[in-house]
Amino acid sequence: MPKTVLTRKFVDSAGCTGGHTNFFDTRLNGFLLEVRRSGGKTFYIRYRDHHGRIRQFKVGNAQYLAVDEARQRARELLARVTLGQDPIEERNTLRQVPTFSKFVTERYLPFAKSYKRSWKFDEGLLRNHLLPRLGHLHLDQITKNDIIAMHQGRRASGAAPASANRLVILVRYIFNLALKWEVPGVTDNPTKTVRLFEEASRERYLSQEEAQRLHAALLVSANPMLRYIVPMLLLSGARKREVLDARWEDFDEARRVWRIPKTKAGKPRFVPLSEGMIRLLHTVPRFADCPFVVPNPKSRRPFTSMFYAWDTARKAAGIPEVRIHDLRHSFASFAINSGASLYEVQKILGHTQVRTTQRYAHLSQETLVEAANAAADAVGVEFAPLESPSIRTDQP
Repeated sequence: MPKTVLTRKFVDSAGCTGGHTNFFDTRLNGFLLEVRRSGGKTFYIRYRDHHGRIRQFKVGNAQYLAVDEARQRARELLARVTLGQDPIEERNTLRQVPTFSKFVTERYLPFAKSYKRSWKFDEGLLRNHLLPRLGHLHLDQITKNDIIAMHQGRRASGAAPASANRLVILVRYIFNLALKWEVPGVTDNPTKTVRLFEEASRERYLSQEEAQRLHAALLVSANPMLRYIVPMLLLSGARKREVLDARWEDFDEARRVWRIPKTKAGKPRFVPLSEGMIRLLHTVPRFADCPFVVPNPKSRRPFTSMFYAWDTARKAAGIPEVRIHDLRHSFASFAINSGASLYEVQKILGHTQVRTTQRYAHLSQETLVEAANAAADAVGVEFAPLESPSIRTDQP
């Protein structure tokens, strides 16, 4: 085990007789030069890891790295070893860090497809926006600045605030999964302090008068099933796809419950059947050998789209801005204004968090006034108005 003071002159002239020879530096314990028969020369450090094993870690190629620079780098690495770190393990961990594209393709999308009904929407956002910008980066290379640039760039391209925010929300969810699954190299979520753009509220609620106009328009629709589909949405608070895919076997009139086998969250939920909903179901025509409640009469399969018929009906009713999903908002509004609690509406809509329900819980001004009057009545004290104080004019 030859020892010497490693200098540039020694490095340039050093040779070996066997396969390779290690020359250890006398100025820094653990720092060495490996000389190979091929003529290659490399600086290394040699140390014991926390298991007591002797390990050797490459500092750099001696052809390009000055001796003093190599010795300083070796000193920093050995200091980390003294603190309990292992450069070889850290290097191996870095080699296991996947790129964003690899993680999305091999881990995230297969997971999303297993439970998320909207996985195709995620796939579209990834393919069109996220992978072109972040796909080539390893997960530990993606920074907060990368996310901000992507977020602001999407907004600058003309996208709505909500569209730009969806990109950040999806990346945030992906990184949270990477942290949960303990993916090598992922120690933080670069999106956690990125502020989303403020979004304009899109909640729209039907009034009773608007609901009546809409009903009249449905009766003359060219789509004969629209007169049943829209009321089912309005009377149950269900999502469009839940109604379109509904089967007769899912409705239990005796127990007054509609079992939706698979919701947006991938789990079944139970919707109570109101008297109005039951009366509506009794009027829906049944098709022979067809399990679906509101199928396309021609194919006897659920509608894939009914936008044209819906668009025609809402325009005829004078409410062209109302979306199908607003019927769900309206159900929540009608329920809250009729005295139902947020908790009750949350259960009916199938929300996991009450704050989601609060967005739909529009309270009419009349309901708020009634609530204020109820509080005043509960006090039980009549407060007489104070007389105006007299104004003295004899004061200076």
